[in-house]
Amino acid sequence: MAYHHGRLRETLIDEAAAAIDEHGIDALSLRELARRAGVSHAAPAHHFGDRSGLLTAIAADGFERLADALGAAGDDFVETGVAYVRFANAEPGRFAVMFRTELLRRGDPALEAARDRAGAILASGAVGALGGDRADRLAAWSIVHGFATLWNSGAIEADPGDRPDALARAVAARLVRAPRPPG
Repeated sequence: MAYHHGRLRETLIDEAAAAIDEHGIDALSLRELARRAGVSHAAPAHHFGDRSGLLTAIAADGFERLADALGAAGDDFVETGVAYVRFANAEPGRFAVMFRTELLRRGDPALEAARDRAGAILASGAVGALGGDRADRLAAWSIVHGFATLWNSGAIEADPGDRPDALARAVAARLVRAPRPPG
């Protein structure tokens, strides 16, 4: 993929996410990324410093995109969960990096801001649908994140014609229908 002048950083992030989707995180190197993007081997290091910087930039970009997707779902909590799964399915390379905290630079301001933005949108929807209980919010996130991870890994045996968003909608709907234990 040739990059458009002035968009090298974004091109490198996109190419890296595609490479991760194709070959996994462990196979990603700055040198291979430069080859894929058609730039000098020094270009990725110039923008990201090292592999950890690149992965952190991918994660920050992923959380920004996730926040946009969650925000576009509106106030319907089930549709927010579907948007989460849809994002994970559409952006598997980014999604694979976003929650691998051991690979990322701790304290990176762009990453923290993007993660906080996505988390706030998800938490707001959960509070509106499930109430303010932290355990309920964690359960909801765990369910949609687990579904997305299982779908992306091929662990869910789908019937022909199954779409992840339709199945995710059915799963997420159970969260808001579930009876609440007293107290």
